[in-house]
Amino acid sequence: MNKWWLVIIAAFFEVGWATGLKYADSFGAWTLTVIAIVISFWLLVRAATSLPTSTVYAIFVALGTVGTVAVDLLFFSAPFNLWMLVFIALLLVGVIGLKVVTGSLDEEEEVKR
Repeated sequence: MNKWWLVIIAAFFEVGWATGLKYADSFGAWTLTVIAIVISFWLLVRAATSLPTSTVYAIFVALGTVGTVAVDLLFFSAPFNLWMLVFIALLLVGVIGLKVVTGSLDEEEEVKR
């Protein structure tokens, strides 16, 4: 499995635990939140063992942020304004840029070996 998929799956669980931290109100919900935290960070650590840690973490946080905002907007009727969309787009452009640059750096390192 491509290690970048681990980052994406970890970010999915991050959305779950970040949402759980805000909305959990029962033992079951708190249990699921803790499980999501453990899975999220376990996947993140696995991905970071073979990918550039700084890029992995930046992408993890960005995807988690976008996902958490989307969940709040779609399921919890959080207020929306245009600036949120602008800054989320800016965040995604940065993440895509990091991934593109990291891909180039990985190829350069392979050539050196």
